Amino acid sequence: MTEQHLMDPKRQPGLAGVERAAEKIAAILPPTPLLPMEFDGRTIWCKAECLQPIGAFKIRGGWHRLTDLTDDQRPRGVVAFSSGNHAQGVAWAARRLGIPAIIVMPEDAPRAKLDNTRALGAEVVTYDRMGGSREQLAADLAAKTGAVVVPSFDDPWIVEGQGSCGLEIRQQMQALTGAEPDQLVICCGGGGLASGSALANPDARIVVVEPEGWDDMARSLAAGSIVPVGDNPPATECDALQTMRVAPITFDILKARDATGLSVTREEVHHAMRVAFAKLHLLLEPGGAVALAAILSGKLPLTDRTAITLSGGNVDNKLFASIIAGG
Repeated sequence: MTEQHLMDPKRQPGLAGVERAAEKIAAILPPTPLLPMEFDGRTIWCKAECLQPIGAFKIRGGWHRLTDLTDDQRPRGVVAFSSGNHAQGVAWAARRLGIPAIIVMPEDAPRAKLDNTRALGAEVVTYDRMGGSREQLAADLAAKTGAVVVPSFDDPWIVEGQGSCGLEIRQQMQALTGAEPDQLVICCGGGGLASGSALANPDARIVVVEPEGWDDMARSLAAGSIVPVGDNPPATECDALQTMRVAPITFDILKARDATGLSVTREEVHHAMRVAFAKLHLLLEPGGAVALAAILSGKLPLTDRTAITLSGGNVDNKLFASIIAGG
């Protein structure tokens, strides 16, 4: 793989890129734990990405993308768009690398995510999630400043960076059990984590999980072509997974792997958050609990080597307390 190919924003992500991203990330961050949890007579292996420094896996893609900016690009900075976790991942990487960052975030993003992104030194520009275009706003800002746009999933670096999570899962399961995972159940918004993890685990079955009413990746995979979220989608607490339309770069990888998808309800997500807190002592945000919710709800048969992602833990304190209390 040539250096020119590595810098091509239109290139296709691949396993070699995932391995390169993993090396870069391993140089600055330890692997997150892969925790066993007993359920229905089997062991589920839970990848605790909620324990990342920013509370979510998005730090991986942010670091991989920003560390590959050229010397000419770095002073002009980056523009990203996100409901909060990608925002914090890019802001964290930008602060560490001394790169200016502007983050486009929805007005209804959780207050904690808005505050944390600003605390990391990024400039936050808000927009109306249902009426505005975050992509167009980011493009306009980049045109004014010369900054590089860093999408939340529609980017080869982001897919490869998130795929380092899947590579860690494979390596950790080999070390702990002597075998690779045969099924990966992955929280899904735009599909960066799922598609990257699919590249890192070529022999595993891939199942993506989304909140009810926002299961556009599942419906797209079932239809064989990209299907956007419908008009007037329901309100959801899974803000990290509110993607109106997935991208060819993630969809094509998952389609080629015969990935399948399913959705979970608000009640199933709440139950998963309570179980994770009680059994694993982990704080999950709703979007970070959907994969576990799919398992606990019985919607997906377990295998001998099922691994799931607990993808984020950035949740409002009052909401988390209410859910844990059974409210």
